[in-house]
Amino acid sequence: MKKCISLLGLAVFSFGTMVSADSVPGDVIVTLGENLTPAQKEQLLEEMDVPAEVETITVSNAEEHQYLGDYIPKAQIGTKAISSSKITTAEAGAGLNVETNNITWVSKEMYTNALTTASVTDAEIYITAPFEVSGTAGLTGIIKAYETTTGEEIPEEQKQVANEEMVTTAQLGDDIGQEEATTLIERIKEEVAAQNPETIQEIQVIINNISNELNITLTDAQVDQLAALFDKMKDLNINWDQVNEQIDKAKEQWDSFKSSEEGQGILQSIITFLQSIVDAIAGLFK
Repeated sequence: MKKCISLLGLAVFSFGTMVSADSVPGDVIVTLGENLTPAQKEQLLEEMDVPAEVETITVSNAEEHQYLGDYIPKAQIGTKAISSSKITTAEAGAGLNVETNNITWVSKEMYTNALTTASVTDAEIYITAPFEVSGTAGLTGIIKAYETTTGEEIPEEQKQVANEEMVTTAQLGDDIGQEEATTLIERIKEEVAAQNPETIQEIQVIINNISNELNITLTDAQVDQLAALFDKMKDLNINWDQVNEQIDKAKEQWDSFKSSEEGQGILQSIITFLQSIVDAIAGLFK
């Protein structure tokens, strides 16, 4: 169930900074995969609805391999950079809002989690491609975009941890479900922030307690993988209060969507579709 990946995750690793040091609400920057054809670039720019003079950054496949090669097989990263993204600075306190199109491995919520790890706040991020792709160019691209807009070089270890979190969550989602994996990571983050564990063994206890609380079964290897990730994360200069604040805002956005007319319509369509499948199966036995 590989739903929605790459594009954004790394995206936003300006730990401790806003989307741009000099940006104001409404500022836009676009990242484009290097291997897009001229027609595809035009298509995506039109889809993203950006002005002709918008600042654009190109992302290469070599850069994708540089940042994801330790976590994803080369074959999965591929040989072409296609995924693209649009980042719009939002008002202070607005939180993160992530949308995707044609991304086939990591969900919007996984992107949001990685962004909170990077301490990025208050931005609207749209990740897209001309056809279904894994989205790795987008991940790398947004990091590159933030370094350009802030004028700061983001520490390599922070980029790596953000990438590792994105990939680990997506891989876990393949085994236990995207929503379950996202919720698990969110809850572990909350407890790590609250308990401030000092050893990897203490982190393992947190992971086991949260997975039991959520009725999620993890293998020993998965527990070890998550513990190693959060052990690296706790040593970074992360504002955990800000992380929890962004997680809460993301949950509020989801709850608001579910209760909206649009959200209710989509949920009802899903229910109707599932009911039609049940009815069709039942009909086979009549």
